[in-house]
Amino acid sequence: MRIRAALLAVLLTAVGCGSGGETGAASDPNAPLKVGVSPVPHAQVLKYVADNLAASKNLKIEVVEFTDYVQPNTALVDGSLDANYFQTVPYLDTFKAESGATLEWIGPVHLEPLGLYSSKHKSLADLPAGARVAVANDATNEARGLKLLQDNGLIKVRAGAEKTATVRDIEDNPKNLEFVELEAAQLPRSLDDTDASVINGNYAIDAGLKPADDALALEKTEGNPNANGLVTRAELKDDQRIKDLLELLQSQQVKDYIKETFAGSVLAV
Repeated sequence: MRIRAALLAVLLTAVGCGSGGETGAASDPNAPLKVGVSPVPHAQVLKYVADNLAASKNLKIEVVEFTDYVQPNTALVDGSLDANYFQTVPYLDTFKAESGATLEWIGPVHLEPLGLYSSKHKSLADLPAGARVAVANDATNEARGLKLLQDNGLIKVRAGAEKTATVRDIEDNPKNLEFVELEAAQLPRSLDDTDASVINGNYAIDAGLKPADDALALEKTEGNPNANGLVTRAELKDDQRIKDLLELLQSQQVKDYIKETFAGSVLAV
């Protein structure tokens, strides 16, 4: 069974539990917002906001870190969180379609370009015939990774399948690449066992990689729909604290912080 199928069972269980967790968000406008994030760069950005900007809005923020892409949404659904900041619109849409959850996209903050990395080869041309290439096993990031490989001439995906593609949709593979599907968080650790791995920007940075310098190929930013942004439950979308948090996350101070801290590996939108 694909790991994705196992994760779906977790999602359905979380949704079935409802949203009865006690967050205080709906009842107390002065309560802190509990916001789920990935450690890098999301937690760094959010902690910058909490420490330097939140007081200007009389806003209290509790940063809750997660190391995978499933728990921040299930915790938001069950009421353990008031918002999260880690995902893209395509990932959110897939989660909602598979789980039936009612979550709301509030707005974009930054883009982390997806990259192809290797500890064995210096360029795309160096990848040998039959090379082992790891990609994410969740629907959104797998399709996104395959698009990166297609854009760089390594494969061709079946027409019409680009947004939902898996390795089974590859119709042209001139180098006979062998694909390994892994949980996104495991991809940096796969570099010792693969010829190359397609790694999400946050996990690449967390592993000490510099996307702007180390990637053999990097996603284009122009027209890219994969900005990471703020998400909440439907009943909180008009909460003033959510609106204030988005305003701070999209502020010029945060744009400057992202530029100075991540040197092109994370791009403010």
